[in-house]
Amino acid sequence: MANSPQARKRARQNQNRLAINKARRSRIRTHIRKVEEAIKAGDKEAAMNALRAAQPELMRGVSKGVFHKNTAARKMSRLAARVKALG
Repeated sequence: MANSPQARKRARQNQNRLAINKARRSRIRTHIRKVEEAIKAGDKEAAMNALRAAQPELMRGVSKGVFHKNTAARKMSRLAARVKALG
């Protein structure tokens, strides 16, 4: 248990940050899932629109420290390749 005032404050901040990061990660996963569902349905137009919406979310996750930049780049690259292959 945190005993010093700054350790107590840090514990509170960590709880808040955990909740924010959890919500952000969930939001990103939802966007990725929408792209994958459109790909599975074979709807290229919907997949492209979903990918365009997912890309800024992923990069925002990187800038906020939720994902590593290479992880986000890899996910975007693989999704883009799958959308392109729908043609």
